[in-house]
Parts: sequence; structure tokens; C-alpha cells
Amino acid sequence: MGRIAAIGAETEVRGFGLAGVLVLPAEDDESARAAWRALPADVALVILGPGAADAVDPPLGTGTAPIVAVIPR
Repeated sequence: MGRIAAIGAETEVRGFGLAGVLVLPAEDDESARAAWRALPADVALVILGPGAADAVDPPLGTGTAPIVAVIPR
């Protein structure tokens, strides 16, 4: 079983930390991409803020990437 991480604007993701989620604040596109690249190997689910989802463009359905959920706008 893997960990859960959240990437996005701090106001979008900070509350997830209360549930034990690894919170990676990213206020701009480059920091979102850097957080995505730095995800630990044991992360199984990534929650992305809408801006982070646009910046990261995760490789969905490849079978090698973590499961991705996007916070609605």
C-alpha cells in the first residue's frame, strides 16, 4: 500500500496534511512540475489542484504512474 500526496496551491492542499497526506505546495507551473518529478516512489495516489493538473499533464493510464485525482475548479 502506498502513500498519498497532494500537489497544488497551498490553500488547496494544506488541509490534506491533517489526514497524513504528503503535501507538496506548488504555487506555479514550474514548482508543480518539480513536485511531480520529486514524488517518492511509494506514492500510489496523487491529488492535484486544478492549476497543478494543467502544469503537470500526468501520464494517465500508463500503468506505471500513480493514480491521479484532480480537485474540481
